[in-house]
Amino acid sequence: SVLALNRKIRKVGNKVFATNGKRADFASALQSCEEAGGTLATPMNEEENKAIMDIVKQYKQYAYLGIKQCETSGQFVGITGRSLSYAKWHQNEPNGKGNEKCVEMYLDGSWNDKKCNLYRLTVCEF
Repeated sequence: SVLALNRKIRKVGNKVFATNGKRADFASALQSCEEAGGTLATPMNEEENKAIMDIVKQYKQYAYLGIKQCETSGQFVGITGRSLSYAKWHQNEPNGKGNEKCVEMYLDGSWNDKKCNLYRLTVCEF
């Protein structure tokens, strides 16, 4: 497909990860993904994490992941509330102590807890 040729799409298993190349805060990024019929990219294994990382590296921009902090436990979960069976935290992360409720992906594919009001690359999964 044309989008795949532009390297805006990565397919892994039965998931497709795609970006519109736009930066947005967490709520807006999530809303654009949902309006497109998907959700924010949430890697469930190393292969999916690498597919998202490939997009992040191509755009040289950090991206929000579909992961947020539980209000109650301080644990991080998928945006559907599902517990994470896979995580790739950067060294000494998460360290926001409850103040950083969203998660961004660095260019190396590792994760960092971050405030939700910054502008990050929108990467959706379908």
